Amino acid sequence: MSELIKMINETVEVIKKKTDKTYPVGIILGTGLGGLVKEIEIEHEIDYSELPHFPLSTVESHSGKLIFGKIGGKDVVAMQGRFHYYEGYTMKQIVYPVRVMKYLGVEKLIVSNACGGMNPMYRKGDIMLIADHISLLGDNPLIGKNDDELGPRFPDMSEPYSNELLDLAEQVALENNVKLHKGVYVAVPGPNLETKAEYRFLRNIGADVVGMSTVPENIAAVHMGMKVLGISIITDECFPEALKPVDVKEIIETAMTAEPKMTLVMKEVINKL
Repeated sequence: MSELIKMINETVEVIKKKTDKTYPVGIILGTGLGGLVKEIEIEHEIDYSELPHFPLSTVESHSGKLIFGKIGGKDVVAMQGRFHYYEGYTMKQIVYPVRVMKYLGVEKLIVSNACGGMNPMYRKGDIMLIADHISLLGDNPLIGKNDDELGPRFPDMSEPYSNELLDLAEQVALENNVKLHKGVYVAVPGPNLETKAEYRFLRNIGADVVGMSTVPENIAAVHMGMKVLGISIITDECFPEALKPVDVKEIIETAMTAEPKMTLVMKEVINKL
């Protein structure tokens, strides 16, 4: 047994003392996007500090809890607070909770984030389904010795975000009159926001939005055979010719204002699974 598998088992052992259920749906809540927790019939909460080998979230607006409960009668486990490369964590630390989720039975993972919109058709407060991504993080959670028990050495990434879940989310949005975009997310290390020249570059290589998360978790989830749905809330408009200084408080406020639309889509997708 590898060291990583031992660590995962130790974390799962602590969780099993509180709940021995299987959780088929996992959720990762991004910056300012913890409100979905209100939709969960909470059965258990565990602080990250209580879980061996779990990193601790250092970002404002990230609570740092694993939430266990039900949405629409389905058992879910939600990360209220995630980890970022810019906090100084390794890629393996960032994706460790996703590894643990797999061992709790998660087959479908829903990941949310706040991001900057570069597509001129997008506006602050809009929601975008992630159809594909570009990683400019300069690192990868799969680098190093592969653990065959977790997944293959060279996982296929031709469908990083499940077409089945994307279709379901679009159907839900249509039924509930929620406007959705579908596009490409580019991940950068952060924590600074981008320059005008960088926004032009990112747009020119095919990205619609830019953020500092999501891609590592997606890679680890795909590696382990999970189906992933990614949803972004556009919290600021990143148009080089009209770029204005951005306040992080304003970004979080925009995320929280737009969140009910995203929460509705996520909740109804889970209901239909």
